[in-house]
Amino acid sequence: MEFNLIITGVGGQGGLTLSRIVGNAAMVEGYNVRIGETLGMSQRYGSVLSYLRFGEGVYSPLIEEGKANLMLALEPAEALRNARFLGKNSVAIVNAYPIHTATTLVGKERYPELDEIEKAIGRICPVHMMNFQREADKINPRTLGVLMLGYAYGKGLIPLKRESLLEGIRLTLREKLWEMNFRAFERGEELAKA
Repeated sequence: MEFNLIITGVGGQGGLTLSRIVGNAAMVEGYNVRIGETLGMSQRYGSVLSYLRFGEGVYSPLIEEGKANLMLALEPAEALRNARFLGKNSVAIVNAYPIHTATTLVGKERYPELDEIEKAIGRICPVHMMNFQREADKINPRTLGVLMLGYAYGKGLIPLKRESLLEGIRLTLREKLWEMNFRAFERGEELAKA
């Protein structure tokens, strides 16, 4: 078994924390885990990309183009920017909540329409796109990644046990953050079944 996960978003969205949660969950199940990160200006709103691979014989963190099993895109334009990792056996889960950059805000670049992004990715692989941020905001804006993880789990797209994923949250986050993140994970599962 080998599983390749791409987590992409912008700085401040919690993509790196999310990769740690999934990595810890996979280690709980005894898998080899490799995490690689490419950071733009990750302080605020620059591109952040995490490669996470786990399985029995995984030695390198890098994922070849077209070989991701799953993409969790916390920001839609970042999903498009990293679509090269998707292939016909991939699934993309995309948060339909644009975060404009300085260049799109001043009109130097055009931010693509959400339906354009969905169509473009949909030509490569199945895509689940919704405003996960709106749901996360009802709990805490910072639970976005965990809510999307719950959604992916609810759709049967992550080959890890639920208990392991919850343990990943415990191992990664401070105790005072556990409860709201468990709620976010559950909310993601509910959305997956809706």
